Amino acid sequence: MSSLQTGHIGLNVTDLDRSIAFYRALFSLEVTRESHGTGRRFAFLAKEGKLVLTLWEQSTGSFPTGSPGLHHLSFQVDTLEEVRAAERTLQELGAAFQYEGVVPHSEGSASGGIFFTDPDGVRLEVYTPAGVAETGAEAPVAEAPTCGFF
Repeated sequence: MSSLQTGHIGLNVTDLDRSIAFYRALFSLEVTRESHGTGRRFAFLAKEGKLVLTLWEQSTGSFPTGSPGLHHLSFQVDTLEEVRAAERTLQELGAAFQYEGVVPHSEGSASGGIFFTDPDGVRLEVYTPAGVAETGAEAPVAEAPTCGFF
């Protein structure tokens, strides 16, 4: 392999319409394909023509953070203001946050972001690689990366 990058993310969801609304509001994604067939509900969400997220309505309950598998999904944006805009949107959506406000990835780190869950309890992060140290925010976890233990 001469080049490797992450492709789209596929998530099982309990309520397709609710999840479409959540991810569209948060990331301004467009639905490029959708099926509401019995037992086969799904949606493809893209940004600027590139597939980012696929949602599959085929689960019940909430995301089991204590089981092996996905720890969290992280989305990088360019600026601290974009992180704060995402935070405002999430507050309007009633999302559950792990920490209050934008926090650094570690003490004194330039990078950092917000940590929250989607409607099914999947742990998510929106972060920026620079600008967080200037806010004076303290890292919520001193001995480990902030994103590792939420």
